[in-house]
Amino acid sequence: MTDMQRRRVLFVCTHNSARSQMAEGMLRAWNGDDFEAHSAGTEVSTVRPEAVVVMAEIGIDISGHRSKSVDEYLGQKLDWVITVCDQARENCPVFPGVEQTGHWSVEDPSSATGDEEQRLQVFRRVRDDLRNRIHVFALAAARPDLPAPEVSLVKD
Repeated sequence: MTDMQRRRVLFVCTHNSARSQMAEGMLRAWNGDDFEAHSAGTEVSTVRPEAVVVMAEIGIDISGHRSKSVDEYLGQKLDWVITVCDQARENCPVFPGVEQTGHWSVEDPSSATGDEEQRLQVFRRVRDDLRNRIHVFALAAARPDLPAPEVSLVKD
């Protein structure tokens, strides 16, 4: 697909520090020909170093990502807006003209406690959950001959 045909997807979580960053990185790395992936938060923070580490483990570099506000995307053409946490779902602004919306209730790895290895284990679990969701989403959403996927039904 050309840039004009790629569908624009925005992943939203509260701080745009882990879940939405990982989802953006995976969709871009694995399905960049079909989708233009972005992420943002209802509040701006910083990208969690644990997210960078666990993504590097699967060959995806998100070290250059920055936390962005959903305000940066208001008024832009988006094909999909997918919230990846319950709080963001409640606080996400309406994006007029968005073709599809969805919600994935994904565990918050930022609340993980313990030593570094224990925290990384939680980030890995969340990464793997998102990986499964991204694969299903990309397979269904990239097929023009199928109806749009019911995102909320994807492993909620």
